[in-house]
Amino acid sequence: MKLAPRIAFRYLFARKSHNVINIISAIGAAGMAVGTAALILILSVYNGFDGIIRDNLSTEGPALLIAPSAGRTFVPEGEVFEALSSAPEVSSVCNILADNVFVDYEGRQSLAFAKGVDSRFEEENPLAGKLVSGEWSLHKGELEMAAVGSALAYKLGVNPRFTSPIRIYYPARKGVISPSNPLASLRSATIYPSCTLDLYTSASGYDSEGVLIVPIETMRTITDSPGEVSGVEIRLNDNLSKREIRRFTNKLRAELGSGFTVKDRYMQHEAIYKMMSWEKTAIFLILFFIVGIIALNIYGSLSMLIIEKQEDVATLKAMGASDALVKRIFVLEGWFISLLGMAAGLAAGIAIALLQQHFGFVKMPGSFLVNAYPVAVRLKDILLTAGGVSLIGFLIALAPVARRA
Repeated sequence: MKLAPRIAFRYLFARKSHNVINIISAIGAAGMAVGTAALILILSVYNGFDGIIRDNLSTEGPALLIAPSAGRTFVPEGEVFEALSSAPEVSSVCNILADNVFVDYEGRQSLAFAKGVDSRFEEENPLAGKLVSGEWSLHKGELEMAAVGSALAYKLGVNPRFTSPIRIYYPARKGVISPSNPLASLRSATIYPSCTLDLYTSASGYDSEGVLIVPIETMRTITDSPGEVSGVEIRLNDNLSKREIRRFTNKLRAELGSGFTVKDRYMQHEAIYKMMSWEKTAIFLILFFIVGIIALNIYGSLSMLIIEKQEDVATLKAMGASDALVKRIFVLEGWFISLLGMAAGLAAGIAIALLQQHFGFVKMPGSFLVNAYPVAVRLKDILLTAGGVSLIGFLIALAPVARRA
């Protein structure tokens, strides 16, 4: 071991003449341990919630969504659209026509997001795991049915067991709205609820405030959009790698040209992913700042240690030690204190997070998707925390040495 680290390591565990230095050093190391453990735990909990949200978005929405670059609707025709279903990467292709509508159910009204889907969507039913009550069906003979999101069903009091219909209204695309009789300017359709679905939030354009899934024919009737769609949903085979998905997406974008936008899952839910990322970054910076404040204890203990060891410094210099060596000794001493706390914090934080991940000791209050707080430990967070805390410890150790040594 080199001279500077060896002397600093001896100072780390040596008994000081003033016991208060030991106490302050211990408080600093303990604070760094608590702060480091808190960082690991909080980031792991965010990872857990992030995983739940991503899983729900993945099950509710398609892998890719083709939408027009300009305008609201388009007609899906041409060689590219005709070849989509037969592409080896594609599991299924569904046409959708979605827009905001006004709904009335037994005198209760609300705005809702209505999504018209084709027969392929109805047959495959990618929302089978979201069924709350009733039976999934968008047709009963010639009668058109609707699947209602649980939030909208609660707001309007919709029950699939009742025979009351839902009335859907949409402004006519052609004609002038009459101020004296605005209802005359609305197109409408009557539809019956077949089931309620527990849709998460904003998946595939779903809105947690009110979702209505209806046959695409119903949406084309009330929007006066024959043959048009607002998007084409593409579900891919489960065995595709990320690289294969990216290659297929880029190929599809090139074939469709600038008139269309091919959105992957991130682009479909960009606002949600950005919000989760910014929230995690914000909480990391807040805790990082708190760790920095805690590290000031090390500044105090190191400043007192420098004063106490002036005789040792004089002895070292008399033996030929340079000022740079002396400074390096005290910087390493302060840094070792923070590293000791960081190591203890990492061990404690990772251990607690893994125990929560496997056994779920801390339960979630109320009724949620999971019973216990979700936790996912990631190597990137561990390295980021270790690097950040190490940097804080080094800078805090450097400050008093630069002033006194």
